[in-house]
Amino acid sequence: MDLTLTPELAAFRDEVRAFLEARRGDYEAGQARDPLTWQRLLIEHGYAARTIPREYGGYGAEPDILKGRIIAEEFIRAGAPRGIANQGVSMLVPTLLEVGSEEQKRRWIGPTLRGEVVWCQGYSEPGAGSDLASLQTKAVEDGDDFVISGSKIWTSTAQQAQMMFCLVRTEPDAAKHEGISYVLIPMDTPGIEVRPLITMTGHAEFNEVFFTDVRVPQSNVVGGRGRGWFVANTTLKHERGMLGDPNATEARLNALIQLMAEETVDGQRIIDNPVFRDRLMQLQARVFAMKFNGLRILTDETAGLARLVVKLQGCELNHQVAALAIDALGELGVLYHDGPHLRAKGGWQRNYMFDLGLIIGGGTAQIQKNIISERGLGMPREPKAAA
Repeated sequence: MDLTLTPELAAFRDEVRAFLEARRGDYEAGQARDPLTWQRLLIEHGYAARTIPREYGGYGAEPDILKGRIIAEEFIRAGAPRGIANQGVSMLVPTLLEVGSEEQKRRWIGPTLRGEVVWCQGYSEPGAGSDLASLQTKAVEDGDDFVISGSKIWTSTAQQAQMMFCLVRTEPDAAKHEGISYVLIPMDTPGIEVRPLITMTGHAEFNEVFFTDVRVPQSNVVGGRGRGWFVANTTLKHERGMLGDPNATEARLNALIQLMAEETVDGQRIIDNPVFRDRLMQLQARVFAMKFNGLRILTDETAGLARLVVKLQGCELNHQVAALAIDALGELGVLYHDGPHLRAKGGWQRNYMFDLGLIIGGGTAQIQKNIISERGLGMPREPKAAA
């Protein structure tokens, strides 16, 4: 296999490198100093929202797998942030591109890409987690509107969000999976109450959201009334890709390598300790395997099983990378919040705690293993408990 870049691709790589070198002052340690300005700059140069049409707020380039890989690799090499990756940009935008109406695309994609509109996801309920189709939040037709009542839980960013994409039951007499609709809801609509849930990170990472007679236009339904389960699975596909992004995991690995090269015990760098180095090499091998699995997915439309392992592998690896960082820091690894000896502003400790939740969110590891075995490997379905 000839991996030599063509003159055109080599010139494109140099262009990306020059962009990142000229703007080193705009980012530090993988974080943009002004995330919204950085995001707009990336879109303007085609390093974010690259293939999203210009009329919807993207850069408008034709799909090019190799140029996409060059951008990813150069940003990882430079330790530069790839821009905004959240529920709106990474989950809702591709969903709207696939199944949204023309009006919904033009209204929401551009502001979402630029970070001007923050979204939250209204899926899970107190009685509908892994069995999401059991959701009971109802939407009753009233003229041109739906009137929504019910509650959601584990809703990330609900406090900050201006909008929610939400699953509601619009056809109560239909089969469980067929009576659901996918609705866009402004969070300032009367009747919405958000209650924060404090996690072990010490922050309100999640929220409860309560709906009391919340009135929403029926035109806010995405993909058609009663087709919410299909639309929801489109979003879940993109969510699992976001949570298992191999580029983000490789960037974390590089940050871990730098940490272990800088921290010392009794004058010896942590990376020179054979026990820690062995653990690092094992993680590095798995991250590279995940990276190459991602490359396979880019070019092989039949790689169904390869796609199914992404979320499971990515979330577990991210947690294990953070765990090694904390162990490498020794007594400094138990510090949190603030202090003169804290490293990376406590980012490693927060990731260690938060990433444990992501192994559960977006489909638990156990659910992911069932999907891999049943859909990917053709094994018998898990037996259900007797009634």
